[in-house]
Amino acid sequence: MIKILLVEDNELNRDMLARRLQRKGYEVVTAVDGEQGVRLAESAAPDLILMDMSLPVIDGWTATQQIKANPKTHALPIIALTAHAMTSDRDRAMQCGCDDFDTKPIDFVRLVEKIQKLLPGKS
Repeated sequence: MIKILLVEDNELNRDMLARRLQRKGYEVVTAVDGEQGVRLAESAAPDLILMDMSLPVIDGWTATQQIKANPKTHALPIIALTAHAMTSDRDRAMQCGCDDFDTKPIDFVRLVEKIQKLLPGKS
């Protein structure tokens, strides 16, 4: 089973997205802030990370950089999730190490397609 780490501070968004992913057959581990997301990226051994960019403690930009700088987690695919839909936000996410980018509100079908694209042979 594919394990996804969902790093999202908004409880409603986190619970709704986690439930929808679980119904699609994914195992979901959640983190409520960037610091917890960095820790769980290593300890929970997810296959992919969905990273909100506006997080408390450590923002998603910094958390992504820390995950990508760690030899144990640097290869994990990360999809940035943000309400900011500007091209500059997408560019910043990619520069921080994200492998893809999606905007909120989440288009679930599109998000699942991006997950499947980043995990060929696993989805």
